[in-house]
Amino acid sequence: MIEPQNTLRDALILAGIEEINQHGISDFSMRHVAQICNVSCAAPYRHFKDKKHFIEAIIQYVNGIWAQRQQLILNECSADRREQLTELSVQYICFLMEKPFYRSVLMLNGDGFNNLYHKNQSSSKSLAQQIQDELQKETGLDDEAWQKKQIMIRSLIFGMVFLFDAGEFEYNEKTMGHIRALIAREFDTI
Repeated sequence: MIEPQNTLRDALILAGIEEINQHGISDFSMRHVAQICNVSCAAPYRHFKDKKHFIEAIIQYVNGIWAQRQQLILNECSADRREQLTELSVQYICFLMEKPFYRSVLMLNGDGFNNLYHKNQSSSKSLAQQIQDELQKETGLDDEAWQKKQIMIRSLIFGMVFLFDAGEFEYNEKTMGHIRALIAREFDTI
């Protein structure tokens, strides 16, 4: 279910992800995380200054995993920006489906953590954002039209994750092929 751990810090981060999944951000407890890891209540504070820094480390961890995956995806794609964005979009659905325990971190929302999340999230999106910016410049699409494209693509991504979870569609290669075609068509109409 969770990534293998190599250090106590990694174990604490993975337990922190589990804590966010079970109790949300508002009831996040460093003490409970320490109990999960079978360490003293002081142990998390040796690795993280406070709860906010701990949450930031969790966000960076999850975003780092997605950033690594983005780079692998781009390494396998052609230089065509439409193809790259299509594949990144499709693979983001796969990432969310295959690692559902990361979703609560990726969708993190709560008092005091919104800005922290968005600050950290922007670094994980930098590859995709650069490609989007380049494609928008290439095509000459104005900001409003580009925003409409982004709404459409993101609706497909998050809508399909919801529909897969609800059992409305089977998460399989055939359905993902249909999604890939829909996303590609959206980029082809630029």
